[in-house]
Amino acid sequence: MRSVPMPSGLRPLALALCLLSLNGHAEAPRSNPIQLPTLGDSVSEQVGLGEERRYGDWIMSQARSDPSVLDDPLLQDYVERLWQPLIQSARQQGHISDELWERFAWETLLVRERVINASAWPGGYFVFNLGLIAMTGQRDELASVMAHELSHVTQRHIARGIAGEGKNTAITILGTLLGVLAAAKTGSTDVGLGVMSAAQTEAQRQRLSFSRDMEREADRVGHAVLSGAGYVPQGMVRMFERLDQATRLMDSGAFPYLRTHPLNSERVGEARQRVSMEASTAQPAGVAEHTLMAARARVLMDERAEALQQAAALDAGGREPGVLPQLAARYSAALAAYKLRQRARGDAAVQAARRSLAELPEAERAGAERLLVLLQAEGAALTEDGAAALALLQPWVAERDPVLLKLRAQAAAAAGAPAEQRAAALEALQTHLALQPRDAGAWARAARLWELQGQALRALRAHAEAHAARGDTVGAIDRLRAALRQSRGPGADPIEVSVIDARLRALLYERRQFLREVYPRGVPPEAE
Repeated sequence: MRSVPMPSGLRPLALALCLLSLNGHAEAPRSNPIQLPTLGDSVSEQVGLGEERRYGDWIMSQARSDPSVLDDPLLQDYVERLWQPLIQSARQQGHISDELWERFAWETLLVRERVINASAWPGGYFVFNLGLIAMTGQRDELASVMAHELSHVTQRHIARGIAGEGKNTAITILGTLLGVLAAAKTGSTDVGLGVMSAAQTEAQRQRLSFSRDMEREADRVGHAVLSGAGYVPQGMVRMFERLDQATRLMDSGAFPYLRTHPLNSERVGEARQRVSMEASTAQPAGVAEHTLMAARARVLMDERAEALQQAAALDAGGREPGVLPQLAARYSAALAAYKLRQRARGDAAVQAARRSLAELPEAERAGAERLLVLLQAEGAALTEDGAAALALLQPWVAERDPVLLKLRAQAAAAAGAPAEQRAAALEALQTHLALQPRDAGAWARAARLWELQGQALRALRAHAEAHAARGDTVGAIDRLRAALRQSRGPGADPIEVSVIDARLRALLYERRQFLREVYPRGVPPEAE
């Protein structure tokens, strides 16, 4: 793929970002560096919904294909279940108009990064670091950050920033996102901050940060959205207190979330006052589930061998005071052990976690037990015991929950999975994809199962659909072209070839339309 020309003023930043490789070391500029499209001279006082969405789509297409972006059905589903009530609450309160609802994406993205951070992006995209999930004690705390970020978008704070600063803000947005991904890949916050700093310098000190008035507005609207969604409003106060403590203990002014969302005593005091004036009857719920998901995030945010070994050493759990810390330690230890392919050790940690369940309120036990069974099935699949993994998932085989379908597909792809169960898992996944064709994780798992069945063309098409669902149209086109080249050999299914050809034509048309919108003055030949 040839590089796309950019305005000369943007080239120094592209070079700087290429030099700060996402592999964690300096290298020569790549032949096809990340290219920035022109935001357009039409941006003056206002940014239209369609323009902001297109710009957000472009940014996310760069981000989604990065390995630091998490593909974990359990955590993604958990975040989505927290997210959807907030969206509905914002719609009911009139913060999301029908037009805004139709035009924006309202999608979340999870990043393997230890730094506590969350951010809203153009077009209704939201990025949450696993470090944020890991440090929260209850779901209401995490939901409060989500509500705050959601309110930045519903109140059009990002559009105001883009309209006010134009291309400079555009540069900083991409630089900040690349900084997040750089930190996730290298395990070094300094590297990520370096990328962000380069972007900020090149953009003439224009930052993706919000004014004090915008922060207060997002707090106020976010509080109402949080409460309307049924969460405990006190969660926002507790989250502020956690952030304040974290920045005082661990940071010297470079705490990423607080750098772009400045926290002061006035905001904390206003949050407390709003809670005191509200007669909320909501009670904390799903505490055990959140504890386990926070523990999962804590392991997945850093999968280096030394980090996994440290987490696996927590398998005793007895040193932790209280049932929830013990449960978290044992879940983390089990997941880390499975990641290290130490199945016996992982199973022992799961059994220790089960002993902790007896101390939980009865309403919390069933959900926690289910998560432990799913973890054990995941461990069996990771250690290539597909038959055992599928047996553990058998109680839910009739369910069409996307999380279970993907876990079942992962188990079916492991060695030792019976052929008939592998075929059944693939069939169930195909049914799901017919209804949810934008599920990239499901397409990726279907591709693996087709590979195991020796159906190379279908596997390539599934890989292409996974790329397309992530917004990587170029990658999708590349996979479909590879499939057509392979179809020239003997024995190719003509129906499958026809499907691939039609899909390729559709994606080529989609890309041409997208490029015409990004480059309104004419698409450079190199961009085709």
